[in-house]
Amino acid sequence: MNRILFEPDELLADGTVLLTDARAEHLRQVLRVEPGQIVATGTLNGLAGVSRVLSIGPDGVRLSPSHDVALPEPWLDLLLAVPRPKVLKRLWPQLAALGVGRVVLLNAAKVEKCYFSSRWVEPSSYRPLLIEGLMQAGLTRLPEVTVAPRFKPFVEDDLERLFPETVRLLAHPGAPTGLPPCDSVRRMRPLLAVGPEGGWTDYETEHLLARGFHLFSLGERVLRSDTACIALIAVLEWCKRRIQNVERPTSNH
Repeated sequence: MNRILFEPDELLADGTVLLTDARAEHLRQVLRVEPGQIVATGTLNGLAGVSRVLSIGPDGVRLSPSHDVALPEPWLDLLLAVPRPKVLKRLWPQLAALGVGRVVLLNAAKVEKCYFSSRWVEPSSYRPLLIEGLMQAGLTRLPEVTVAPRFKPFVEDDLERLFPETVRLLAHPGAPTGLPPCDSVRRMRPLLAVGPEGGWTDYETEHLLARGFHLFSLGERVLRSDTACIALIAVLEWCKRRIQNVERPTSNH
């Protein structure tokens, strides 16, 4: 935990927060805080800042927060064909830590129907994992999650409503194009579509391309969903930062 997050309703009437769960144990056992010490904190879906440790006792760790820093908004959205439950469980904290703003769990021809019955598509199961990822990365903005159990209705009816202004990128092994359009990634928030481990079908690919997705690939290798997501998001962030660095004026000194 590189930033301890509080739910908004955890703030008490006196302006303090009393932690009694794993966050308190982290402060005690890992950070070994003492009264008067300052730690990085934030309000979930709100501002970030610091908190002063007021007391450490059997009832928990009491903090006095001061949150006045607005962190950058999430920079990318993800259209993800639902992976195997154990893979999805591993992915949740990583997606939050990497700055994903919205995750759409989409059905596809090569997605097993039982995946939609997994506990890891339930908010009560994935929300704590998302918060874990935010605290690791020092972020506060919780990704929004949408479950879309039917491919065609989502693509034809909901895609434009949820993502009206975005650069749409379709990852597919062996696609003829390599890197994504970096200039577009810099100018517009990207929507990345990652298919099932068996790949998108021709029908699904054609439907997505018809709605403005740009096909690109990391090569011929067929990757697991979690590996592919992390690698693709890292490439897009590199692409975005590379363009920003090129445009940044250099000093004459």
